[in-house]
Amino acid sequence: MTDHATGSSPDLTLHMIGYSHIDPVWLWQWQEGLQEVKATFRSALDRMKEYPEFKFSISSAAFHEFLQRNEPKMFDEIRGRIGEGRWEILGGWWVEPDCNVPSGESFARHGLYAQRFFDRELGTRATVGFNPDAFGHNAMLPQILKKSGLDYYVFMRPQINERDMPRLFWWESPDGSRVLAYRVIGEYNSPSGTLDDQVALALPELGHPHRELLCFYGVGDHGGGPTRANIESLRTLDADSDMPHLLPSTAGEFFRSVLAQTDPESIPVWRDEMQKHAVGCYSAHSGMKRWNRQAENALLAAEKWSAVALRQTGQAYPDDFRQAWTNVLFNQMHDILPGTSLEPAYDDARDSTGEALAIAARAQNHALQSIARRIGIDEVEGMRPIVVFNPNPWVVRTGVEVEFGGLRHDDRLYDDADREITFQPVRSLASVTGWRHRLAFVADLPGLGYRTYRVVPATPREMTGASRAEAARPQRPVSLLVESSDDMGEQGPPEPAVLENGFLRVEIDRRTGHIRLLDRHSGRAVIPGGGARPVPIRDPSDTWGHRMAAFHDPAGTFELSALLAMESGPVRSTIRTEHRFGDSRISQDFALHADLPWLTVEVAVDWHERFTMLKLRFPTDLVEPTATYEIPYGHITRSTDGAEDPGQSWVDLSGRHADGGTAGLALVNDAKYGYDMLGSEIGLTVLRSPIYAHHEPYAPDPDGPYPFQDQGRQRFRYSLLAHGGDWRDAAVPRRAAELNQPPVTLLETFHDGPLPGSNGFAEVEPAAVVVSVVKRAEEGDDLIVRAYEAHGRPVAATIRFASWQRTIEADFAPFEIRTFRVPRDGGTPVTETDLLEEPA
Repeated sequence: MTDHATGSSPDLTLHMIGYSHIDPVWLWQWQEGLQEVKATFRSALDRMKEYPEFKFSISSAAFHEFLQRNEPKMFDEIRGRIGEGRWEILGGWWVEPDCNVPSGESFARHGLYAQRFFDRELGTRATVGFNPDAFGHNAMLPQILKKSGLDYYVFMRPQINERDMPRLFWWESPDGSRVLAYRVIGEYNSPSGTLDDQVALALPELGHPHRELLCFYGVGDHGGGPTRANIESLRTLDADSDMPHLLPSTAGEFFRSVLAQTDPESIPVWRDEMQKHAVGCYSAHSGMKRWNRQAENALLAAEKWSAVALRQTGQAYPDDFRQAWTNVLFNQMHDILPGTSLEPAYDDARDSTGEALAIAARAQNHALQSIARRIGIDEVEGMRPIVVFNPNPWVVRTGVEVEFGGLRHDDRLYDDADREITFQPVRSLASVTGWRHRLAFVADLPGLGYRTYRVVPATPREMTGASRAEAARPQRPVSLLVESSDDMGEQGPPEPAVLENGFLRVEIDRRTGHIRLLDRHSGRAVIPGGGARPVPIRDPSDTWGHRMAAFHDPAGTFELSALLAMESGPVRSTIRTEHRFGDSRISQDFALHADLPWLTVEVAVDWHERFTMLKLRFPTDLVEPTATYEIPYGHITRSTDGAEDPGQSWVDLSGRHADGGTAGLALVNDAKYGYDMLGSEIGLTVLRSPIYAHHEPYAPDPDGPYPFQDQGRQRFRYSLLAHGGDWRDAAVPRRAAELNQPPVTLLETFHDGPLPGSNGFAEVEPAAVVVSVVKRAEEGDDLIVRAYEAHGRPVAATIRFASWQRTIEADFAPFEIRTFRVPRDGGTPVTETDLLEEPA
């Protein structure tokens, strides 16, 4: 109830939402951002004392936790206003994040930590998801929102000029989950004075067809909130009999009122992602993107091993995972992770992500040491045990490396079953002495488990003949470069440099350094030539990539400067290409293991260009292929029109091959999020080099000393998987998880212990279901297990924890995310929960 006069029409209502958009980081660092939180919250509380009808809505658990620590009395005051229904918690997430780049599990943790905080400390939870300033919204969000207690969603982008969408609609994710969504009219901020313009934007739509609409007001971006002038203006406008009713309200009240007066079946349904705005954000600031990917995966792996150690060895579960995760979540805020903040903000983000990585590293090491110490390892003179841990809950066969001191010429490598394992000495990471050595071999590892290997001296019988360690000692690089076309003579093009195993043949052109990739199983050239081709692209746009839909204007050509055979041995062979353009260089190490069906590439870039993008291009021989992108906890098919699109760790092109059969090519990486599919070609965006925090239409001074992004060195990895036409058969989601959460090696010694030489603690079948999380519950010592259906098809899955005599049998609908609570008490049945770890 209000105490001011109203002369407005009651049959049309604008729900006026007092709000302030607070970017904790953007053109300022977090210290200034959090100060603006205090000032804005104080102002809103003061306005409540002056205007009894005034209500305020605000998001972000991070803001409220900061206030609780720094201004506990103000925090208590907010708790009281929540009890009165005048302070609305929006969002239900830690911050308002970017909604394309974070992983599916990051979105789950936003809800887990924020909703539990709001419930515990403020006695309330959000029901309205809220991301008005995000630059696009992935298609899996409705399921994640719904399973986090959020029934509604407010957003602004894509705006009306970017995509034709209803104002109010059911947003449905591929699994069928729905939230009622609303696209903000105009902007989410207002000037500090009258609200005439804000209201005027909404009036043409009111009654056509919606009799109720939302309208946000309050000074924002750098905080501020509703002013006295705003509220007085609202009173004046509401008293005008020619105006609709301007109701001081909350977003939740609006949605509940709409549903109470509207047939839900009459509301249109949107079954798609909500894109696109600012496509440059998928790739701006490579460092931030890589830190995010590393931290997400390091924390998930550390949680899994800590959960295993809790159950298997009784080691205490770390209590600082929440701190690590909230560091990561804060840095996913929609101006930090997209790369659009000022340069010093990324020093802060690097440091806080580093804290998260350090927490994960300590937790994982403590857990692995605890497990390894309990493995029974017999004493053998001269033996050095190596324990290789696989964090993925399925059997993994992959290449590993381990470094230690003192490899003898005739050492042998055996696994826990006394099978001799072929190994290959490779170049040590240490360059000081010849004492350190590094071995590469292929390991067969149980699901979420380990296998013990032993480096032992050869017996006298084994020492006869050439020493295998001596024969395979690290080689010096050998040049394979053809300097110019004049070198061809009358013989035609030179023979390519070749890597080959039973699965793939990789041919590297000695003049260009580009690759041809043949699938030996089918005999098809999946990449007919010109693959892994670095291309500089003109990128004159601002940090966000405004005005851009695609990036295809070449800025020149990279020239091959070196082609080197780096290593050739019984385990793997590697060829390096080095290219130059302007003042920049890129090297790619193409490594093919003797018996693994994918090509792994280590990329090193030294970049010194400005307003120039770097892409790697991979042409295929596919005809009218289907382009599939991984998105958070799912996948989506998109057009092959060359537009810049966001993706997670893998993309795929599949379809009819030029020879009439079917084929496909998947690209998996550990650091990048921007892609394009142009016809039958995959484009991976490696980096952009705009000015930091430059927003059009501001025109930079041509002589200005601006800082540019992605200058200097960076590294990342990608893999290429050729397949017969269906990425599901190649288990691409699993390969992506293995690249991003690789095995960990641990040097051990001999000791007694109850654990066998190899052991698997968890395994899931079939490959369509990916177990992403094994962690201790937020309350108690039960385990939380989360899995999602990754192939887009219904499937019955089995998740086994053999060491704990637990089996989960579950049916998954296409794209479904399911979470299970596994009690510590073996006699208590497994139950299903939502993403907040509460009964589903």
